[in-house]
Amino acid sequence: MRPLFAQRRARTDAPGPAPAVLSLSPNAARLTAGMRQRRAQERLDHRAHLAAHGPLPVPGEFGLRDLLVLTERIALRDRGAAGFPFHREVRAFRNSTRRSGPPTAVMVDATEGEPSCRKDELLLRGAPHLVLDGALLTAAALDARQVVVQVSHPSAAAAVQAAVAERKPWRRSRGAPVRVVRQPERFFTGERGATVRGLDGLPTLLANAETWAQLAVAVRTGAERFAAIGERDEPGTFLATVTAYAPDDGRLAQTVVEAPLGAPLPALLERCGTDAGQAVLVGGYHGAFLGRQAAATAVMTRRGIEAAGATFAAGSVVRIPEETCPLGETVRAAHGPAAEMAARCRPCFRKLSAITAALDDVVCGGGSPAMERLREYMAAVGSRRWGDCSHQDGAARFVVSAVSTFADDLTAHLLGPGCGRPVLGALPLLTAPEVTAAGTADRFAVDWTLCDGHALCADVVPELIRMEQDGFPVLSATAIPAALAARARIAVRRCPALALRVEAM
Repeated sequence: MRPLFAQRRARTDAPGPAPAVLSLSPNAARLTAGMRQRRAQERLDHRAHLAAHGPLPVPGEFGLRDLLVLTERIALRDRGAAGFPFHREVRAFRNSTRRSGPPTAVMVDATEGEPSCRKDELLLRGAPHLVLDGALLTAAALDARQVVVQVSHPSAAAAVQAAVAERKPWRRSRGAPVRVVRQPERFFTGERGATVRGLDGLPTLLANAETWAQLAVAVRTGAERFAAIGERDEPGTFLATVTAYAPDDGRLAQTVVEAPLGAPLPALLERCGTDAGQAVLVGGYHGAFLGRQAAATAVMTRRGIEAAGATFAAGSVVRIPEETCPLGETVRAAHGPAAEMAARCRPCFRKLSAITAALDDVVCGGGSPAMERLREYMAAVGSRRWGDCSHQDGAARFVVSAVSTFADDLTAHLLGPGCGRPVLGALPLLTAPEVTAAGTADRFAVDWTLCDGHALCADVVPELIRMEQDGFPVLSATAIPAALAARARIAVRRCPALALRVEAM
């Protein structure tokens, strides 16, 4: 018997209006200075930016040595998922390009493929000049040829373009010209490392948008004032995106909060008017779930979140409400990264699809055989025999974390009719489920009186259909993501027995 596993009316999960912006305390409003007096989607023009943050050093007063000393003293790490020490990245980049001698570039990475992160979008929408300050200062110190801003959200791109236009009268005095490049909203958009080959093939120093903004703040405050808040080994502030499901309208409320590093996780949630629910997902879809007890004592630093059992990554915090099925949420979310890898990396795609399908089978009442497959995959993840890359490892740990955190729910699905709760869509996705004209989400269904087990459907869309040992398909109970809608229709057409169909949930 299948458990209750249905979504409410499908909604668009792709990023919508700019998130709200808050600070945990008045002295923590550094990156967000000036934003609190305005609507989050309203850009600080150059005059308002200077009023909120003050002027930068005049050209020539902040060189490469100053950059390295400052970023090392404040222990600045890249504010993307990897969190590399920034001064080491700059030094490695300088050493590698000094030998080869080609022109170089600096890149602002604000693509944010992780759907539970909105901080970079907020910065570019609200304070693009702060991000540009940090990137342009670094470009001048490195004598780079250009600055590239890589962004996905159209309104963020427009805000940066407007900011660049305001700077044109004095661009020559600041050196490198700025280019804005749009990228699609995908879980994978960029490439990570101290030196990458950017646009036009130039060796490119790449860092997350918040990293450049933090640098611009530190240049103005100096190392001592910058480190006056936060932890000793992790000074300063950070931006966190807190996502909470609103049961009244079925929407996801997202708030970007600036807080001192070392702030308690419960304080962050309380500032956003919520609590830990039945658990919180920290670190996005390469992160882990923290149950109520772990969340109650978690501290928002990289070391503190790792000690709690998750990963800080880009500061993503998603509340899992009591009313939803947490394992169903995990299955629904895990299909996205697996599907995106279909055309890029077949080993990665196969592995992520396999562990997601195994959990899907357990949730849908597959019993002991399904659980045995899931245990085999979990053992492979735990023994480090799983991943060929960090994406495989991170996405697999996300699934394993759900199994360990929601053990009671797993037992209910394994031994009984399930937890009895619907999947509300509390975890944000980059793409929404396929939606019919009636406004409901679609999923696969099969007429078992016609199915002969030809397996053609599973070859077309293995993310959602898996062949059992008896030769018959096992269908995912989740809604068909929009990214898989075209292949879902092909799978239906290829069924020679006309047994497969798509129906509204």
